[in-house]
Amino acid sequence: MIPILSAQDLPVFFETHHAALCEKLVPLVEPLHARSSGNNAAAVVAKAMGAEFDLYRWLLPETGSADVRSLCLVRELLGYASPLADAIYAVQGLGSYPLLLAGTPEQTSVLPALRSGERIAGFALTEPEAGSDVSSMQSVAVADGDRWRLTGHKTLISNVGIAHQYVVFANANPDAGRKGITAFVVKADAEGLESRRIQLSDDHPIGELVFKNCSAELLGDVGGGFKLAMRTLDRFRVSVGAAAVGMARRAFDEAAHHVRNRIQFGKPLAEQQLVQAHLANMATELDAARLMVLRAAHKADTSDEPVSREAAMAKLFATEAAQRIVDTGVQLLGGRGVMHGNPVEHLYRAVRPLRIYEGTSEIQRLIIGRGIAKES
Repeated sequence: MIPILSAQDLPVFFETHHAALCEKLVPLVEPLHARSSGNNAAAVVAKAMGAEFDLYRWLLPETGSADVRSLCLVRELLGYASPLADAIYAVQGLGSYPLLLAGTPEQTSVLPALRSGERIAGFALTEPEAGSDVSSMQSVAVADGDRWRLTGHKTLISNVGIAHQYVVFANANPDAGRKGITAFVVKADAEGLESRRIQLSDDHPIGELVFKNCSAELLGDVGGGFKLAMRTLDRFRVSVGAAAVGMARRAFDEAAHHVRNRIQFGKPLAEQQLVQAHLANMATELDAARLMVLRAAHKADTSDEPVSREAAMAKLFATEAAQRIVDTGVQLLGGRGVMHGNPVEHLYRAVRPLRIYEGTSEIQRLIIGRGIAKES
Protein backbone atom coordinates (compact mmCIF):
# COMPACT_ATOMS: atom_id res chain seq x y z
CA MET A 1 0.00 0.00 0.00
CA ILE A 2 1.25 3.49 -0.88
CA PRO A 3 1.36 5.71 2.24
CA ILE A 4 -0.56 8.96 2.44
CA LEU A 5 2.07 11.62 1.81
CA SER A 6 2.11 15.33 1.07
CA ALA A 7 2.06 16.59 -2.51
CA GLN A 8 5.76 17.45 -2.07
CA ASP A 9 6.81 14.04 -0.74
CA LEU A 10 4.75 11.78 -3.00
CA PRO A 11 6.84 12.24 -6.20
CA VAL A 12 10.01 11.41 -4.26
CA PHE A 13 8.38 8.28 -2.84
CA PHE A 14 7.28 7.09 -6.28
CA GLU A 15 10.71 7.67 -7.79
CA THR A 16 12.60 6.08 -4.90
CA HIS A 17 10.35 3.00 -4.68
CA HIS A 18 9.44 2.64 -8.36
CA ALA A 19 11.17 -0.71 -8.87
CA ALA A 20 9.83 -2.18 -5.63
CA LEU A 21 6.27 -1.04 -6.37
CA CYS A 22 6.38 -2.57 -9.85
CA GLU A 23 7.82 -5.80 -8.48
CA LYS A 24 4.79 -6.15 -6.18
CA LEU A 25 2.19 -4.82 -8.61
CA VAL A 26 3.03 -6.77 -11.77
CA PRO A 27 2.18 -10.25 -10.36
CA LEU A 28 -1.15 -8.93 -9.08
CA VAL A 29 -2.27 -7.59 -12.46
CA GLU A 30 -0.82 -10.38 -14.63
CA PRO A 31 -4.12 -12.36 -14.53
CA LEU A 32 -5.74 -9.49 -16.43
CA HIS A 33 -3.71 -10.42 -19.50
CA ALA A 34 -5.02 -13.96 -19.68
CA ARG A 35 -7.62 -13.94 -22.45
CA SER A 36 -9.78 -16.20 -20.31
CA SER A 37 -9.93 -13.60 -17.52
CA GLY A 38 -13.38 -12.28 -18.60
CA ASN A 39 -15.38 -10.95 -15.70
CA ASN A 40 -12.65 -12.06 -13.31
CA ALA A 41 -11.02 -8.74 -14.21
CA ALA A 42 -13.26 -7.06 -11.65
CA ALA A 43 -11.85 -9.29 -8.91
CA VAL A 44 -8.29 -8.66 -10.11
CA VAL A 45 -8.58 -4.89 -10.01
CA ALA A 46 -10.39 -5.01 -6.67
CA LYS A 47 -7.41 -6.84 -5.19
CA ALA A 48 -4.54 -5.11 -6.98
CA MET A 49 -5.79 -1.54 -7.08
CA GLY A 50 -8.20 -1.68 -4.18
CA ALA A 51 -7.25 -3.84 -1.23
CA GLU A 52 -3.51 -4.31 -1.89
CA PHE A 53 -2.41 -0.89 -3.15
CA ASP A 54 -5.42 1.31 -2.33
CA LEU A 55 -4.88 3.18 -5.61
CA TYR A 56 -8.51 4.19 -6.06
CA ARG A 57 -8.23 6.70 -3.26
CA TRP A 58 -6.30 8.96 -5.68
CA LEU A 59 -9.32 8.88 -8.01
CA LEU A 60 -11.98 9.26 -5.34
CA PRO A 61 -10.69 11.07 -2.26
CA GLU A 62 -13.01 10.96 0.70
CA THR A 63 -12.59 14.72 1.16
CA GLY A 64 -11.76 17.41 -1.38
CA SER A 65 -11.11 16.91 -5.08
CA ALA A 66 -8.66 14.55 -6.75
CA ASP A 67 -5.03 15.70 -6.66
CA VAL A 68 -4.05 15.62 -10.34
CA ARG A 69 -0.31 15.25 -9.75
CA SER A 70 -0.87 12.24 -7.49
CA LEU A 71 -3.24 10.78 -10.09
CA CYS A 72 -0.57 11.23 -12.76
CA LEU A 73 2.06 9.47 -10.65
CA VAL A 74 -0.28 6.52 -10.11
CA ARG A 75 -1.09 6.28 -13.81
CA GLU A 76 2.60 6.44 -14.70
CA LEU A 77 3.18 3.50 -12.36
CA LEU A 78 0.27 1.54 -13.84
CA GLY A 79 1.26 2.37 -17.42
CA TYR A 80 4.69 0.92 -16.65
CA ALA A 81 3.35 -2.21 -14.95
CA SER A 82 0.23 -2.96 -17.03
CA PRO A 83 -1.41 -0.75 -19.68
CA LEU A 84 -4.59 -2.79 -19.28
CA ALA A 85 -4.74 -2.19 -15.54
CA ASP A 86 -4.15 1.50 -16.22
CA ALA A 87 -7.03 1.65 -18.71
CA ILE A 88 -9.47 0.02 -16.29
CA TYR A 89 -8.25 2.33 -13.53
CA ALA A 90 -8.68 5.48 -15.65
CA VAL A 91 -12.24 4.62 -16.66
CA GLN A 92 -13.07 3.96 -13.02
CA GLY A 93 -12.26 7.63 -12.54
CA LEU A 94 -14.26 8.81 -15.55
CA GLY A 95 -17.28 6.80 -14.42
CA SER A 96 -17.05 7.88 -10.79
CA TYR A 97 -15.99 11.54 -10.84
CA PRO A 98 -19.36 12.77 -12.20
CA LEU A 99 -20.99 11.23 -9.12
CA LEU A 100 -18.70 13.32 -6.92
CA LEU A 101 -19.60 16.43 -8.88
CA ALA A 102 -23.36 16.01 -9.27
CA GLY A 103 -24.63 12.86 -7.56
CA THR A 104 -27.49 12.66 -5.09
CA PRO A 105 -26.84 11.11 -1.67
CA GLU A 106 -28.26 7.84 -2.96
CA GLN A 107 -26.07 7.92 -6.09
CA THR A 108 -22.93 8.73 -4.11
CA SER A 109 -23.63 5.92 -1.64
CA VAL A 110 -21.79 3.55 -4.01
CA LEU A 111 -18.55 5.57 -3.81
CA PRO A 112 -17.04 3.43 -1.00
CA ALA A 113 -17.50 0.32 -3.16
CA LEU A 114 -16.01 2.14 -6.16
CA ARG A 115 -13.12 3.32 -4.01
CA SER A 116 -12.35 -0.23 -2.84
CA GLY A 117 -12.58 -1.66 -6.37
CA GLU A 118 -15.47 -3.95 -5.41
CA ARG A 119 -17.64 -2.04 -7.86
CA ILE A 120 -16.52 -1.01 -11.37
CA ALA A 121 -17.78 2.03 -13.28
CA GLY A 122 -18.01 2.97 -16.96
CA PHE A 123 -18.34 6.24 -18.89
CA ALA A 124 -20.54 6.21 -22.02
CA LEU A 125 -20.20 9.30 -24.21
CA THR A 126 -18.97 8.19 -27.67
CA GLU A 127 -21.43 7.12 -30.37
CA PRO A 128 -20.97 5.73 -33.89
CA GLU A 129 -21.65 9.21 -35.33
CA ALA A 130 -20.54 11.33 -32.36
CA GLY A 131 -16.92 11.03 -31.34
CA SER A 132 -15.03 14.31 -31.05
CA ASP A 133 -18.22 16.08 -32.22
CA VAL A 134 -20.26 15.47 -29.08
CA SER A 135 -23.04 17.79 -30.26
CA SER A 136 -23.92 15.18 -32.92
CA MET A 137 -25.13 12.84 -30.18
CA GLN A 138 -28.21 10.88 -31.26
CA SER A 139 -29.09 9.04 -28.04
CA VAL A 140 -32.23 10.54 -26.54
CA ALA A 141 -33.80 10.58 -23.10
CA VAL A 142 -37.50 10.86 -22.29
CA ALA A 143 -38.93 11.53 -18.82
CA ASP A 144 -40.97 8.70 -17.32
CA GLY A 145 -42.31 9.80 -13.96
CA ASP A 146 -39.39 10.19 -11.57
CA ARG A 147 -37.12 8.19 -13.88
CA TRP A 148 -36.01 8.44 -17.50
CA ARG A 149 -35.96 6.17 -20.55
CA LEU A 150 -32.94 6.11 -22.87
CA THR A 151 -32.82 5.04 -26.50
CA GLY A 152 -29.60 5.03 -28.46
CA HIS A 153 -26.26 3.42 -29.19
CA LYS A 154 -22.85 3.98 -27.59
CA THR A 155 -19.62 2.49 -28.92
CA LEU A 156 -15.97 2.10 -27.89
CA ILE A 157 -17.02 2.21 -24.24
CA SER A 158 -14.38 0.94 -21.82
CA ASN A 159 -15.12 -1.50 -18.98
CA VAL A 160 -18.04 -3.06 -20.89
CA GLY A 161 -18.44 -6.55 -19.51
CA ILE A 162 -16.95 -5.77 -16.11
CA ALA A 163 -18.73 -2.54 -15.10
CA HIS A 164 -21.55 -2.58 -12.59
CA GLN A 165 -22.87 0.81 -13.66
CA TYR A 166 -22.32 3.52 -16.28
CA VAL A 167 -22.55 7.28 -16.46
CA VAL A 168 -24.37 7.72 -19.77
CA PHE A 169 -24.96 10.90 -21.77
CA ALA A 170 -28.11 11.37 -23.86
CA ASN A 171 -30.05 14.34 -25.20
CA ALA A 172 -33.17 15.22 -23.25
CA ASN A 173 -33.97 18.09 -25.65
CA PRO A 174 -32.60 17.33 -29.14
CA ASP A 175 -33.82 20.69 -30.51
CA ALA A 176 -31.41 22.42 -28.11
CA GLY A 177 -28.35 20.65 -29.47
CA ARG A 178 -25.59 20.16 -26.94
CA LYS A 179 -27.53 22.29 -24.42
CA GLY A 180 -29.94 19.38 -24.14
CA ILE A 181 -27.25 16.80 -23.36
CA THR A 182 -27.91 15.30 -19.92
CA ALA A 183 -26.11 12.76 -17.73
CA PHE A 184 -27.68 9.61 -16.33
CA VAL A 185 -26.71 6.66 -14.17
CA VAL A 186 -27.54 3.29 -15.69
CA LYS A 187 -27.05 -0.03 -13.92
CA ALA A 188 -25.32 -2.70 -16.01
CA ASP A 189 -28.27 -5.05 -15.49
CA ALA A 190 -30.92 -2.41 -16.31
CA GLU A 191 -33.87 -3.55 -18.35
CA GLY A 192 -33.49 -2.43 -21.95
CA LEU A 193 -29.66 -2.35 -21.94
CA GLU A 194 -27.70 -4.66 -24.21
CA SER A 195 -23.89 -4.83 -24.21
CA ARG A 196 -21.54 -6.29 -26.80
CA ARG A 197 -17.79 -6.72 -26.65
CA ILE A 198 -15.50 -5.23 -29.30
CA GLN A 199 -12.17 -6.93 -30.03
CA LEU A 200 -9.29 -4.48 -30.37
CA SER A 201 -5.67 -4.96 -31.46
CA ASP A 202 -4.81 -4.98 -27.75
CA ASP A 203 -6.95 -6.97 -25.33
CA HIS A 204 -9.24 -4.62 -23.44
CA PRO A 205 -12.76 -4.77 -21.94
CA ILE A 206 -14.39 -2.43 -24.45
CA GLY A 207 -17.66 -2.65 -26.28
CA GLU A 208 -20.99 -1.23 -27.37
CA LEU A 209 -24.04 -0.31 -25.31
CA VAL A 210 -27.47 -0.38 -26.94
CA PHE A 211 -30.34 1.30 -25.08
CA LYS A 212 -33.90 0.28 -25.92
CA ASN A 213 -36.25 2.28 -23.74
CA CYS A 214 -33.74 1.65 -20.94
CA SER A 215 -34.48 2.78 -17.40
CA ALA A 216 -32.05 5.43 -16.07
CA GLU A 217 -31.57 7.85 -13.17
CA LEU A 218 -30.98 11.54 -13.81
CA LEU A 219 -27.49 12.71 -12.76
CA GLY A 220 -27.26 16.43 -12.12
CA ASP A 221 -29.42 18.92 -14.02
CA VAL A 222 -31.29 18.41 -17.26
CA GLY A 223 -29.09 20.00 -19.93
CA GLY A 224 -26.03 19.93 -17.68
CA GLY A 225 -24.49 16.81 -19.20
CA PHE A 226 -22.11 18.46 -21.67
CA LYS A 227 -20.56 20.62 -18.97
CA LEU A 228 -20.33 17.63 -16.61
CA ALA A 229 -18.64 15.52 -19.28
CA MET A 230 -16.11 18.26 -20.12
CA ARG A 231 -15.30 18.90 -16.46
CA THR A 232 -14.64 15.19 -16.03
CA LEU A 233 -12.52 14.83 -19.17
CA ASP A 234 -10.54 18.00 -18.38
CA ARG A 235 -9.72 16.59 -14.95
CA PHE A 236 -8.37 13.33 -16.33
CA ARG A 237 -6.88 14.41 -19.70
CA VAL A 238 -3.51 15.30 -18.18
CA SER A 239 -3.22 11.83 -16.70
CA VAL A 240 -3.45 10.24 -20.17
CA GLY A 241 -0.04 11.77 -20.80
CA ALA A 242 1.16 10.26 -17.53
CA ALA A 243 0.09 6.78 -18.65
CA ALA A 244 1.99 7.35 -21.89
CA VAL A 245 5.06 8.33 -19.87
CA GLY A 246 4.80 5.08 -17.89
CA MET A 247 4.61 2.98 -21.05
CA ALA A 248 7.51 4.87 -22.64
CA ARG A 249 9.58 4.48 -19.50
CA ARG A 250 9.01 0.71 -19.54
CA ALA A 251 10.01 0.53 -23.23
CA PHE A 252 13.14 2.56 -22.56
CA ASP A 253 14.15 0.37 -19.62
CA GLU A 254 13.57 -2.83 -21.61
CA ALA A 255 15.55 -1.50 -24.57
CA ALA A 256 18.43 -0.19 -22.44
CA HIS A 257 18.72 -3.52 -20.63
CA HIS A 258 18.73 -5.39 -23.93
CA VAL A 259 21.42 -3.33 -25.66
CA ARG A 260 23.70 -3.44 -22.62
CA ASN A 261 23.58 -7.25 -22.61
CA ARG A 262 23.24 -8.14 -26.31
CA ILE A 263 26.67 -8.88 -27.79
CA GLN A 264 27.09 -8.28 -31.52
CA PHE A 265 30.33 -7.91 -33.48
CA GLY A 266 32.27 -8.66 -30.31
CA LYS A 267 30.82 -5.96 -28.05
CA PRO A 268 27.51 -4.90 -26.47
CA LEU A 269 25.08 -3.13 -28.76
CA ALA A 270 25.13 -0.23 -26.31
CA GLU A 271 28.67 0.62 -27.44
CA GLN A 272 27.48 1.25 -31.01
CA GLN A 273 27.15 4.98 -31.63
CA LEU A 274 23.90 4.62 -33.58
CA VAL A 275 22.38 2.73 -30.66
CA GLN A 276 23.59 5.40 -28.24
CA ALA A 277 21.91 8.05 -30.43
CA HIS A 278 18.62 6.15 -30.23
CA LEU A 279 18.93 5.92 -26.44
CA ALA A 280 19.70 9.64 -26.22
CA ASN A 281 16.60 10.56 -28.22
CA MET A 282 14.43 8.22 -26.17
CA ALA A 283 15.71 9.57 -22.84
CA THR A 284 15.33 13.21 -23.90
CA GLU A 285 11.76 12.81 -25.16
CA LEU A 286 10.82 10.79 -22.09
CA ASP A 287 12.13 13.45 -19.74
CA ALA A 288 10.44 16.26 -21.67
CA ALA A 289 7.11 14.42 -21.73
CA ARG A 290 7.22 13.75 -18.01
CA LEU A 291 8.00 17.39 -17.21
CA MET A 292 5.15 18.65 -19.43
CA VAL A 293 2.67 16.30 -17.77
CA LEU A 294 3.71 17.28 -14.25
CA ARG A 295 3.69 20.98 -15.15
CA ALA A 296 0.08 20.72 -16.33
CA ALA A 297 -0.85 18.67 -13.25
CA HIS A 298 0.77 21.21 -10.93
CA LYS A 299 -1.18 24.07 -12.52
CA ALA A 300 -4.41 22.09 -12.25
CA ASP A 301 -3.77 21.57 -8.52
CA THR A 302 -2.53 25.04 -7.61
CA SER A 303 -4.28 27.53 -9.89
CA ASP A 304 -7.83 28.62 -10.57
CA GLU A 305 -6.89 29.50 -14.16
CA PRO A 306 -7.97 27.26 -17.04
CA VAL A 307 -5.51 24.47 -17.73
CA SER A 308 -6.91 23.44 -21.12
CA ARG A 309 -3.86 24.45 -23.15
CA GLU A 310 -1.31 22.92 -20.81
CA ALA A 311 -3.36 19.71 -20.58
CA ALA A 312 -3.68 19.52 -24.36
CA MET A 313 0.05 20.14 -24.86
CA ALA A 314 0.94 17.50 -22.29
CA LYS A 315 -1.36 14.87 -23.79
CA LEU A 316 -0.30 15.67 -27.34
CA PHE A 317 3.44 15.60 -26.72
CA ALA A 318 3.52 12.73 -24.23
CA THR A 319 1.39 10.35 -26.29
CA GLU A 320 3.17 11.14 -29.57
CA ALA A 321 6.58 10.86 -27.88
CA ALA A 322 5.63 7.57 -26.23
CA GLN A 323 4.68 6.14 -29.62
CA ARG A 324 8.13 7.06 -30.96
CA ILE A 325 9.93 5.73 -27.88
CA VAL A 326 8.10 2.40 -27.96
CA ASP A 327 8.70 2.07 -31.70
CA THR A 328 12.42 2.69 -31.17
CA GLY A 329 12.39 0.13 -28.37
CA VAL A 330 11.00 -2.46 -30.78
CA GLN A 331 13.73 -1.56 -33.28
CA LEU A 332 16.50 -1.93 -30.71
CA LEU A 333 15.22 -5.33 -29.58
CA GLY A 334 15.11 -6.52 -33.18
CA GLY A 335 13.28 -9.81 -33.66
CA ARG A 336 12.59 -10.07 -29.94
CA GLY A 337 10.70 -6.80 -30.16
CA VAL A 338 7.94 -8.32 -32.30
CA MET A 339 7.65 -11.62 -30.45
CA HIS A 340 4.25 -12.06 -28.80
CA GLY A 341 4.63 -11.88 -25.03
CA ASN A 342 7.61 -9.53 -25.03
CA PRO A 343 6.77 -6.41 -22.95
CA VAL A 344 7.82 -4.08 -25.75
CA GLU A 345 5.68 -5.92 -28.32
CA HIS A 346 2.71 -5.52 -25.98
CA LEU A 347 3.49 -1.84 -25.45
CA TYR A 348 3.59 -1.34 -29.23
CA ARG A 349 -0.07 -2.37 -29.37
CA ALA A 350 -1.11 -0.74 -26.10
CA VAL A 351 0.34 2.73 -26.66
CA ARG A 352 -1.42 3.46 -29.94
CA PRO A 353 -4.95 4.16 -28.57
CA LEU A 354 -3.61 6.91 -26.30
CA ARG A 355 -3.28 9.21 -29.31
CA ILE A 356 -7.00 8.75 -29.97
CA TYR A 357 -9.05 8.51 -26.77
CA GLU A 358 -10.03 11.49 -24.61
CA GLY A 359 -9.37 13.75 -27.58
CA THR A 360 -7.25 12.80 -30.59
CA SER A 361 -3.90 14.43 -31.26
CA GLU A 362 -5.64 16.51 -33.90
CA ILE A 363 -8.20 17.77 -31.37
CA GLN A 364 -5.40 18.67 -28.95
CA ARG A 365 -3.73 20.72 -31.70
CA LEU A 366 -7.02 22.54 -32.30
CA ILE A 367 -7.33 23.36 -28.58
CA ILE A 368 -3.77 24.66 -28.44
CA GLY A 369 -4.02 26.61 -31.68
CA ARG A 370 -7.40 28.13 -30.79
CA GLY A 371 -5.99 29.34 -27.49
CA ILE A 372 -3.00 30.95 -29.20
CA ALA A 373 -5.20 32.61 -31.84
CA LYS A 374 -7.39 34.23 -29.16
CA GLU A 375 -4.44 35.86 -27.39
CA SER A 376 -4.27 39.62 -27.82
